[in-house]
Amino acid sequence: MLAIINAEIVPVSGDPISGGTVLVEDGRIVALGTDVDIPDGTRIIDAAGRTVTPGIVEAHAHVGISEQGLGAEGSDHNETTDPVTPHMRAIDGINPRDDAFREFREAGITSALVPPGSANLLGGSAVVIKCAGDIVDDMVMKDPAGMKAALGENPKGAYGKRQGKAPATRMGSAALLREALTAAAEYLEKKEKVEGGGDPPSYNAKHEAMIPVLRGEMPLRIHCHRADDIVTAVRISEEFGLKYTLEHVTEGQYVAELLAKHQVPCAVGPTLQHGSKVENRERDFRAPIALIRAGVPMCFTTDHPVVAGQFLPLTAGIAVSWGMDYDVALRCITLASAEHAGVADRVGSLEAGKDADIVIWSGDPLDYGTFADVTIIDGEIVYEREV
Repeated sequence: MLAIINAEIVPVSGDPISGGTVLVEDGRIVALGTDVDIPDGTRIIDAAGRTVTPGIVEAHAHVGISEQGLGAEGSDHNETTDPVTPHMRAIDGINPRDDAFREFREAGITSALVPPGSANLLGGSAVVIKCAGDIVDDMVMKDPAGMKAALGENPKGAYGKRQGKAPATRMGSAALLREALTAAAEYLEKKEKVEGGGDPPSYNAKHEAMIPVLRGEMPLRIHCHRADDIVTAVRISEEFGLKYTLEHVTEGQYVAELLAKHQVPCAVGPTLQHGSKVENRERDFRAPIALIRAGVPMCFTTDHPVVAGQFLPLTAGIAVSWGMDYDVALRCITLASAEHAGVADRVGSLEAGKDADIVIWSGDPLDYGTFADVTIIDGEIVYEREV
């Protein structure tokens, strides 16, 4: 067992607890508060003068699948041989030995949703993993965790420059996405008629991969920066009655009312990136502030390695300087991120019964000068800062 004592506990899902204790057993939080019985033989960490929060959750990171510092040799996130590849699975491209996992742990990031990249209109299924382990299968929290889709400049850039290859325009991207959804829906309809005596359709891996999306069993996670691409993502998703999330949402401030109307979950970022292309040249903190004020469910993302994932807490801290409420900003990298990833039943807040993913901070977790002193995943210390 493990007990963290004398801590300023910030559960995120409830009020802070001063001088509190978090008790951990078998990888789970079993109790927290100011009056917790600590059994004999429990390992104790005295966190006096320090802050304890749930582990940070990165809601959209290509960690392990776009390995930092390796170039093409470590780039496994985009299968750019076909713009429609929903049968790809992110888990098959993740290398747990990517050095970014170590940097995530050092920054207090304990879990991440890892999707394929955004070169394809349909890129494949995402997976949620813990940020420690040697075998990716043992790190999995949720698989599949959504189907990656993309609109805007990326599919155009990946395929439009090839003569005679679609999509070359935003119209072409929307048309191909609708075509893929319609074909998968027709395939599903034929499969469902088999019980009534119909002939089964020939197996199609792409269509099979889209069935959970069509049935609303997992969301379509749509990359979109520019306001018109955001609106197209909403339009198509509503046409097909899909469960969906939006990823990046750089110009979300221009369509905040639409997103609020449909209550579309948004992972906003990377806000710290320079304007590297036309569609994200307005990246700053206007979008997240506008979305929060409009009542849109949102969280932050670094889109690692576009912005190094360890700057996710800094992102939330800067949002506070732009006018976001402190508690909201902290929630946007913990519980809101876990909700976006579909794993809030296990992580994102400190509650009895949840996974013991915990960070002991040297001070305010959103302050630039604060360090993660201790990072705990599933009750095990996976990083301890040398002081």
